[in-house]
Amino acid sequence: METTNLYNYSFENALRGKTPHEVPELSEGYRNSDNSYIFPKGFKGDFNSALKKENLFRRYGTDMYVKDCRQEIHTVLSTADADIVPEGRAYPQDSDDFSQMPFKAYKIATLCKVSEVLMLDKKFNIQKYLTNEFARRFGRAEEKYFINGTGKDQPTGILSAAEIGVETTEITYDDVIKLCFSLKFEYRKNAVWVMNDETAFKLRTLKSSTGDYLWNHNSDTILGRPVEISMYMPNDENGNKPIFFGDLSFYWILQRDKLAVKTLTEKFALQGAIGYAAMERLDGKLIRSEAVKTLKITA
Repeated sequence: METTNLYNYSFENALRGKTPHEVPELSEGYRNSDNSYIFPKGFKGDFNSALKKENLFRRYGTDMYVKDCRQEIHTVLSTADADIVPEGRAYPQDSDDFSQMPFKAYKIATLCKVSEVLMLDKKFNIQKYLTNEFARRFGRAEEKYFINGTGKDQPTGILSAAEIGVETTEITYDDVIKLCFSLKFEYRKNAVWVMNDETAFKLRTLKSSTGDYLWNHNSDTILGRPVEISMYMPNDENGNKPIFFGDLSFYWILQRDKLAVKTLTEKFALQGAIGYAAMERLDGKLIRSEAVKTLKITA
C-alpha cells in the first residue's frame, strides 16, 4: 500500500517535482477527489508525533479513523463496575447506554511554498520540513476549533459542550478547588487543567489562607493534575470560560480523510517555487458533557 518503500521513494520525488504523479508506485495512496496523495507511513507517523506536540487534544483525546461517510457514529456511555460474583450466579447487569451521535467531515486545508533553489539542495529534507510545517498549521487549527468551535460549519468545541462547574466574578483559590471537586472522581483521576498563559500566571500566584500556593511549581500541576496551556483559551472577562478541567479521552476526534498533499509545480513557477496544497477532513465532539467542567466568569 502507501507504506511500501517504492511509495516512499516516489512520494519524495513527487514532492520535489521530479516524478509525474501518474506512476504505478503512487496509485495506492492516490485520492482522486482532489488529485492528492496520502503521506507514506513513516512520514505520516512523524507527522502524527509532531501533531501531538502542537495540539493537546491529539495528546489526550480519542482518535478514530472512519473512512465511510456515515453521519451517525455509535457511542457507548458506561458507569458500570466489576464485582465478585459467586459461582453459579448471574453476572451483574451493566448500565451501558448505547446511542448515536452525528459526526460530519469538516475540511481543513492549507497551502505553502518552497523555493526551487532550496529543492535542488539534496541536503534539504523536504519531508521533515513539510511534516513540521503542516503539524504546526493543522495542529493549531484543530486545537482552536476543538476548544471554541460552535458546531455550526465547524467542530463542536469543549467550551460549548462541557458543563459549567463554577460561576464566579473573579477567580479565587476556593473557586479552583470547587471546580476540581465539581467533577466526578471517575473523571477527575485522569483530568487535565486547560487555560491560557495569562490565566496560568494568575493561578501561579494564588495562595490559601495559610500561605500555601495552589500551583505546584515543581511539577506544574494543580491538585496533582497537569496543566496544559492553550493560546485559544479566552481571558477571564465577563461571559468567558477561562478554565476547564476534565478527562479529554471523552473528546472524540473522528478523522474522515487522512492528511494528504498535492504538489503544485506550475502554479508558482513564475515565482521560482513549488507549492503544496494539503487537506484533511475531520470532526470533534465531547461525547459525555459531565466529563469536563468549566469555570465561567459572570458580572
